[in-house]
Amino acid sequence: MPQTSMLAHLLSKADVSYVDLPLEALVCEQHHLSSVPDYPIAAIAASEDGLDVGSAYWLRADPVHLVLQRDSFSLSEPCPLPVLREHAEAIMASLNQHFEQDGLKFCLGDSGAWYVCLAQPPQIKTALPAMAMGKNIAHYMPQGVEAGHWVAYLNEVQMLLHGHAANVARELVGDVVINSVWLSGGGVMPAPQTTKPAVAFDCMIGSHVFYQGLARRSGVVCQPGVAYQKVSLSLQDTISQFTKQSNVRLQLTQEMLLEESTFQVLLNALKTKKISQLVIHLACYEQTLVAKINPIDLYKFWRKSKPMSAYLL
Repeated sequence: MPQTSMLAHLLSKADVSYVDLPLEALVCEQHHLSSVPDYPIAAIAASEDGLDVGSAYWLRADPVHLVLQRDSFSLSEPCPLPVLREHAEAIMASLNQHFEQDGLKFCLGDSGAWYVCLAQPPQIKTALPAMAMGKNIAHYMPQGVEAGHWVAYLNEVQMLLHGHAANVARELVGDVVINSVWLSGGGVMPAPQTTKPAVAFDCMIGSHVFYQGLARRSGVVCQPGVAYQKVSLSLQDTISQFTKQSNVRLQLTQEMLLEESTFQVLLNALKTKKISQLVIHLACYEQTLVAKINPIDLYKFWRKSKPMSAYLL
C-alpha cells in the first residue's frame, strides 16, 4: 500500500480509533457471534460455499506458505494462497486418503476455499491468520487439550505437501509452494435465530462467502460485490443504487484496497453527500482501525495527510 494515497487523505479527515480484535473477529461480534472458543467462521462460510455443513464441526484449512526465519517459521501473505482448482483437488485427494482413519475430511468449496470437517468438536482453540501474519507461528499454533494431536496433524500435512505434484507444477511457473495449511474459525453452524438480530446495517455488498453467510443469518439483503475490472464505475453505480438504504456494508477486496479510484469515488460521494457518513474498518493484523468520516470533516483543512505507516500500528 502506498505511503501517500487517497485512503491516507480520507483517514486524515476522520475520527480514527482502534479495536483490539482482528477484523474478522470484530465482524463476528457485530453479528452477535461469540468465540466458543473460536468464532464459527468456517461453518458459516462453508454453508454458502456449496457444502452441506449439517451438525459437523468445521475449520478453515487455508493453503499457506510458511517462511523459514533464523530460528522459526512465519506466516507469509497472502493467506490463503491462490490455488488452481485442479491443484487444490489433487492435494485434497492426498490429504483425505492420508487422514481418513483420523476422521478428518478436507473439503473444497465452490469459491476455492479449503475446509476440514469433523464429526466431533476438537478440544482446541485456533488463531485467526491476521494475528499470526509475519510472526513466529509457534505462538499461534492450536492450543488446548488436544493441541499435541493437531500440531502432529499439521506436521503430517507439511510432509504430504513436500514434493507433491501440485507443488512441483506451481514451482515450474514461479509460484510459491503450499507448504502447510492454517487452521482457524472452528465451530458448528450456529442455531437459527428466532428473531432478527439487530445489526448496524440493512444491506451487505460483498462476494466473500463468509460475508454472504453472515448476511443470510442476520436476514440482511445481500448483493454481489463490486466488479474489480471497472472498480470506479461499478462503485459509483453501487452507491447510486443504494442511496435509499440507511446503512450499507461494503466488503472491499484486496485489489480494491490497492486501487486509488476506490477511495476517490468514496471521497466524491462524501463531497456530494450521497454518503452521509463513511465508516472504514481496516484490518491491522490483531487490531482493526475504525475511521468515521462525515461530509463536514472534509473541510477540516488543518488536518494534514500522514503516511499510511502512521496508521498501521
